Amino acid sequence: MTKSDQLETQATHVELVIESRWVVPADSDNSLHEFYSVVIDHQVIVDVLPTDQARVKYAAAEVVVADEHVLMPGLVNAHTHAAMTLMRGIADDQPLMVWLNSHIWPAERAVVTERYVEDASLLACAEMLSGGTTCFNDMYFYPQATALAANKAGMRAHLGLTVLEFPTNYAADADDYLQKGFEAHDSWRGNPLISSALAPHAPYTISNSTFEKVLTYAEQLGLGIHTHLHETRDEISQSEATYGVRPIQRIAELGLLGPGFIAAHGVHLLPHEIDMLAEYGCHIAHCPASNLKLGSGIAPVHALLKSNVNVCVGTDGAASNNRLDMFSEMRLAALLCKGVSEDASALPAYQALKMATINAAKAIGLDHKIGSIEVGKQADLVAVKLSDFAISPCYDPVSHLVYSCGREHVTHTWVAGELRYSHGTYANIEPVELKEIIQIWQPKLRQYKH
Repeated sequence: MTKSDQLETQATHVELVIESRWVVPADSDNSLHEFYSVVIDHQVIVDVLPTDQARVKYAAAEVVVADEHVLMPGLVNAHTHAAMTLMRGIADDQPLMVWLNSHIWPAERAVVTERYVEDASLLACAEMLSGGTTCFNDMYFYPQATALAANKAGMRAHLGLTVLEFPTNYAADADDYLQKGFEAHDSWRGNPLISSALAPHAPYTISNSTFEKVLTYAEQLGLGIHTHLHETRDEISQSEATYGVRPIQRIAELGLLGPGFIAAHGVHLLPHEIDMLAEYGCHIAHCPASNLKLGSGIAPVHALLKSNVNVCVGTDGAASNNRLDMFSEMRLAALLCKGVSEDASALPAYQALKMATINAAKAIGLDHKIGSIEVGKQADLVAVKLSDFAISPCYDPVSHLVYSCGREHVTHTWVAGELRYSHGTYANIEPVELKEIIQIWQPKLRQYKH
């Protein structure tokens, strides 16, 4: 037996080793490793160590050499409506309530079916995977159809069981929404890539009695609550006129605030409301591009961070953002925070990265499984190539990820240790299928273009 054979015999056999120039764990130490490897076996990260040591310690069935790359945790989109991808650009340059009432809701009444949601969600999954997003926190009708699309793509999805008071193609009333949501929730029990939250749409579309039911069911099932909150000034004025209090005060009095509560947007918050969110351990899903595009305003991220509120980043849907691009969202979040606070250090690059990874994982209750590169966690990973001339030279890979890179620099996306996207090719999605989806649905939606 040769010496190399002896070393091979002594080495621990694993499925995959990724040798990377840099590894950014997004852990509590804000660490950065150079010439490191991540070792994966049975979907799980089993070691993170210098590459020269990994070559001695492990014998891998597959080795991926990413010597011009930074390896980072998969991005977690903290708030989106995946099935709205096919509505990208149909109602631009409109304020939120006009956008909803005059354009989006009529379009949804015309086209939304289970088939539509599955098709549109698959298109969204393709966009997200190619941009390094491995998990998304969704809110839309027919969540079981979104689950089918996510399963096909091999993505992780945290699916909201949407609740409204008024009838849609999906359900007749609040009780019907809840019943359909529970059936969907039951249908993916045991699926390691799909999880759930209760998703009452917003205080302006949900009654007190329905919020109380949502809270009861959330407590019984151990689910979080995901809603839109304080997105616009009109929403707040309407609540004051109808209920005599601002929306957050109303839902606080109903008992909904807590560590399982995600507020999407949180644009218009007073100091005492920020303190309330911090006290209850709530989470803000910050959607800077959508907030700007709809003219809703700019969330007080600096004040939220100073109060230790867990802030994460989401894209919102493609109908209000036009992109499901977490790289541009990270960059915009950091720059807006600096500009509004007039403090260049207000949101450093590493903190912005964590808002799009571990903070978002914490918000959806999956930080024990995903969101950082740590031993024992699921191998949801992204390799980003930093050697392109357009983003060279690189002095700080974390700075590059937030301020220089775009989603076009993503070369590999793994979910649970399985390669789902690489260099323009998907493991489970055929481009011809995506093209057919667009050809089917675009003519049906064209008439709703503003």
